Amino acid sequence: MAMNGSSGKRTGTWRIRAGAAMAGLALLLTGTVARGMEVTPFRTGNMAPLVQIHGLPVPDSARILASREGEVSAVADLSNNYAVDSKGNEHIILDGETYRFALDLRYGLVPGVEAGIEIPFIVQSGGFLDGFIEWFHKAFGFTNGGREYAPRDRLRYRYDTNGTDRFRIDDSNAGIGDIRLTGGIQLYDDGATAPRRVALRSALKLPTGDSDKLRGSGSVDFALWLAASDDYRLGDWGHLTLFANAGGTVMGDGDVLGDQQRNLAAMGTFGFGWSPLDWMALTVQTTWHSSLYEGSDLREISTNSLLMTGGFSFAFTERTFFDIALSEDLNVKTSPDVNFHLALRQRF
Repeated sequence: MAMNGSSGKRTGTWRIRAGAAMAGLALLLTGTVARGMEVTPFRTGNMAPLVQIHGLPVPDSARILASREGEVSAVADLSNNYAVDSKGNEHIILDGETYRFALDLRYGLVPGVEAGIEIPFIVQSGGFLDGFIEWFHKAFGFTNGGREYAPRDRLRYRYDTNGTDRFRIDDSNAGIGDIRLTGGIQLYDDGATAPRRVALRSALKLPTGDSDKLRGSGSVDFALWLAASDDYRLGDWGHLTLFANAGGTVMGDGDVLGDQQRNLAAMGTFGFGWSPLDWMALTVQTTWHSSLYEGSDLREISTNSLLMTGGFSFAFTERTFFDIALSEDLNVKTSPDVNFHLALRQRF
């Protein structure tokens, strides 16, 4: 969540305490011998209005689905944005909420090869989380960064230079976003009980969303990245998985700030997950990506992004999983104040 420098120490302290509390909860639940459930990254990234329209790689598993194995996922990302900034002749307001609901279908075509499609539905709205976030900031002694003086639950996404709007959205809207065709190839899998894996993943983003409403970029983007993981058995304490993703995106010339948009962007994720029980895992990951635009002195547009995501995964059955996670902006004003991530995954 965005905050000024004076609250940096408190921010760090709170994050340490929150992490310790999550780990403590998991410890309390470990009372029996457990093998632990499979640990995978949360499939969520930067949901800032000017970023989510592009085809950046999303952190993903190093495990490719087996031949004739399928997976269907229903995913929801709820992001609250508040940033007001000015530099020289530039002014930006990002005040609102962006919701992204997606249906993700994947299937193992042959051994080591996977294909899929993701169909998103995007909502731009004034939302309902402003009051909760202001209360949360106040309860933990954080600054609200001026959001307490802005109209609550307002939608205003606006960027202007020299008094001329480059984009402006004041009215709620909803519709299909940019559809992605996905694929993956298993490059390495040692087949061990505690496996070490590497996969090559790709995504082709199609311009099916309305760029005037920030539901798409208006361009075709292609992403290619590596996903790797290494698993360690911890005896009665389940297992620990380290994972990383690294790659980039080639972006076509889009309709949103087209004269400032870059055509290349890099991305990286590193994280770990601990599963002490067969039905639960705790996962923490950090994701970085380079800026998608240039020619601006505003952090919201031309600065690299760094965000941290943490949460839990639960196994309802051996093939049914539920993820719940929270993302915070480590590099303030480059990603939403807060993003809630929910995903229900079913394998068949």
